[in-house]
Amino acid sequence: MSTGFGATVNVAKPKKGQSVAIFGLGAVGLAAAEGARVSGASRIIGVDLNPSRFELAKNFGVTEFVNPKDHNKPVQEVIAEMTGGGVDRSVECTGSIQAMISAFECVHDGWGVAVLVGVPNKDDAFKTHPVNLLNERTLKGTFFGNYKPRTDIPAVVERYMNKELELDKFITHSVPFSEINKAFEYMLAGEGLRCMIRMDA
Repeated sequence: MSTGFGATVNVAKPKKGQSVAIFGLGAVGLAAAEGARVSGASRIIGVDLNPSRFELAKNFGVTEFVNPKDHNKPVQEVIAEMTGGGVDRSVECTGSIQAMISAFECVHDGWGVAVLVGVPNKDDAFKTHPVNLLNERTLKGTFFGNYKPRTDIPAVVERYMNKELELDKFITHSVPFSEINKAFEYMLAGEGLRCMIRMDA
């Protein structure tokens, strides 16, 4: 949860009322969406190739959904049209180089900030036209949401304890330790977000 949430609140830093696009609606992407929700984003656009993730994403503040397969033009152009020039912030949580490029190219000229979270293949290359940088878009990356575990994670826990963060919704399955293999099956099948392993049996 820290990686996606921190990518939004610590790196992208959307202001209240701004628009945010989240690329990838897995657990990390939904944590990024939660960060946008907590920050007061007015529009949170979820981008994913799997439409079955859209319903669950509503619980994390996602207000609109885009499946790139539903359009015959690049998703960054679709988002620019939806928002009148681009989103204020975007967070990429897939590791797909094309999603990274789209996340950068969908932010607004002049003030847009794109944050890369996913880890690409070692041979991938990020390619965009230099004018995208000259137009004052900002590209950033992050590891672990720019949190320092020893000093920053206690504050995240406190936000949860104060009910500012809704972390329970990330737990979609619970199994006893004796059924740990079932947890791996859920993970490999892409079913659910996080599975809690109980030590009671």
